[in-house]
Amino acid sequence: MKELVDQIKAEYAAFVQNADAQVEKGNKAAGARARKAALNLMKLMKDFRKESVEAGK
Repeated sequence: MKELVDQIKAEYAAFVQNADAQVEKGNKAAGARARKAALNLMKLMKDFRKESVEAGK
């Protein structure tokens, strides 16, 4: 589960960096990267929820 949390942190950092670049600088490519990171975060969060539920049993 530690590896999954580390992946979530890395993906979130990438999202923040790219989202900021889009908002502050109007970088369209960064917006696409931020959207991709958001989708990856959603998948990782679902995996985290599954593992967390299993660990709680």
